[in-house]
Amino acid sequence: MDTDSAIPKVVPPLPRPNPKARGLPKRTAFEWLGRGWSDFRTNPVPSLCYGLAVFLVSAFVVWGMFRYEVDYFFLPALSGFLVLGPLIATGLYEKTRRLEEGKRTTLGGMVFVKPASTYQAVFLGLLLLLLFMLWQRAAFLLYALHMGVRPFPGFDQILQLIFTTWIGWSLLITGTFIGGLFAAFAFAIGVFAAPMMLEERTDALTAMGISLALVWNNLGVMLAWGGIVVALFALSLLTGLLGLVVIFPVLGHATWHSYRAIRISRGEKVFYAEA
Repeated sequence: MDTDSAIPKVVPPLPRPNPKARGLPKRTAFEWLGRGWSDFRTNPVPSLCYGLAVFLVSAFVVWGMFRYEVDYFFLPALSGFLVLGPLIATGLYEKTRRLEEGKRTTLGGMVFVKPASTYQAVFLGLLLLLLFMLWQRAAFLLYALHMGVRPFPGFDQILQLIFTTWIGWSLLITGTFIGGLFAAFAFAIGVFAAPMMLEERTDALTAMGISLALVWNNLGVMLAWGGIVVALFALSLLTGLLGLVVIFPVLGHATWHSYRAIRISRGEKVFYAEA
């Protein structure tokens, strides 16, 4: 008896395409930015008012920090803006979504938008806020480990200390590395979760998990998009936050296009039944 004919051949399974990988080139991130700019110029008044409101609130918060001598919150607070930014831009997503449907959006429709996920969107905000608070505590702990338990010397003095001493350089390098990890994680879980909850009925943890998976499986183009976001935010800082009036709405509109390109293009939606 031929043993070779008696044993069935093992055929390896055919490779399956990754359903979360879109294979988009890095230059696609600039196309999203261009579409965001186009949406901004279409009926620009609501977007400008939205950006102006973000600028005024941000400027008020910064003024309060220096007015009441809690300027040690300034640098960690900037990181918090990146954490909460995707959620703050929900009204901008709504405008772009309505433009896709050929509808015109007012400022009131952007401010009082009702996400499809209802209270789960609030829960997402609480989770991102907790991440921001954890980031704050990590920043204070790093400062204490390097400088000891002593009062904050003031924003002007701490900058001189950071750039002119070895301890300062150590704090800068360590803080940049740890802050970068927080920033990358916050970006990955929030960049698609916030627009997803505007249109889909899903829970916050599921949205954050899907956002993380989509970013990881489209790492090249999302790294390019993250670099654009950081660069434009840095430009806003150089203008004394005044650039947020235009930059924040453009990024918000563009983020919706990134969500459409990576999440919706293959009809990947996750629904759940409310009790």
